[in-house]
Amino acid sequence: MRLWGGDRKAGARATCWLLLGLLWSLLSLSAAVAHEVRPALVQIVETAPGSYDVTWKQPVVGDMALRLAPHLSSGVLDRPPTGEADAPGFLVRTWQVRGGPPLDGQTLSVEGLAQSVTDVLLRVTTADGRTVNDVLRPAAPSRRLALAAPQGLRVPAYVSLGIEHILTGVDHLLFVLGLLLLIGPSWRLVKAITAFTAAHSITLALAALGIVHFPAAIIEALVALSIVFVACELARPADAPPTLTRRHPWVIAFAFGLLHGLAFAGALSQVGLPPGAAPQALFLFNVGVEIGQLTFIGAALAVMAFIRRVRPRLGFVGDGLARVAPAYGIGGAAAFWLIERIAAV
Repeated sequence: MRLWGGDRKAGARATCWLLLGLLWSLLSLSAAVAHEVRPALVQIVETAPGSYDVTWKQPVVGDMALRLAPHLSSGVLDRPPTGEADAPGFLVRTWQVRGGPPLDGQTLSVEGLAQSVTDVLLRVTTADGRTVNDVLRPAAPSRRLALAAPQGLRVPAYVSLGIEHILTGVDHLLFVLGLLLLIGPSWRLVKAITAFTAAHSITLALAALGIVHFPAAIIEALVALSIVFVACELARPADAPPTLTRRHPWVIAFAFGLLHGLAFAGALSQVGLPPGAAPQALFLFNVGVEIGQLTFIGAALAVMAFIRRVRPRLGFVGDGLARVAPAYGIGGAAAFWLIERIAAV
């Protein structure tokens, strides 16, 4: 039987290249939105009963702010803000409420949140020093402010923030995917992932606590460069002389993990750590990052195992194609990010 003027093998080969083209398109789309799913922040500091300062910090994509707007049920945020400023990647608005209704019992809602893919962190500090930290999500875009009793840091808030950050951080996931493809399922992979985790945990803690500081734009460019490096290693011929990366992949994973940890800290610094609970929030955020990372690794290994099972039936997919196709896809997306981020420095 002939297919498209050729035999089954030619048709299968065409289908393969079509799928690779689709993969490239998805990676290119991911490149355009990498790290654009960032949370907004509502911070309310009560100075006296009925008097409080509200800060609204919302993400900006390019030159456009996301269509989100905070509201309190008393209507005090419906009037024009008393201040407005730009921060890197964010638009900041502030309101000063004096002699207004008490915060306790009011409902905070975020207009437009239900139609978005981002979250809103809520941080309230009362006049007597109590704090409330919570997260508003598209599925539940409002929250009643119950401030009558002291409330500490809510565990799910920073854990879920860490999970969402890693799972929406396409660049970090591509680096981990590159390690998986480079090493394969083995104890060497366990060693490399452990080194990567240890490294980014160290720099995440140091940067989030203000011990070290590096320009975010430079770090993001170096993260993209790390992915290009791994993609180049993937594209090397199987019979090429082994490099340090091939012999001791944990060394490279640790070195680049330091960079990725600084990028994680940059995302966390955009929303900040709650006063008096910074170590707990940092720990919970890191736990969330690890949960998300392990979830992705498990899913990727399952897909890799499935592909290994079906590949022998696709005789046209040789070892060379199986090696270079993902290398070019990952490297192409990373090169796009690298150029884009260097231009932004």
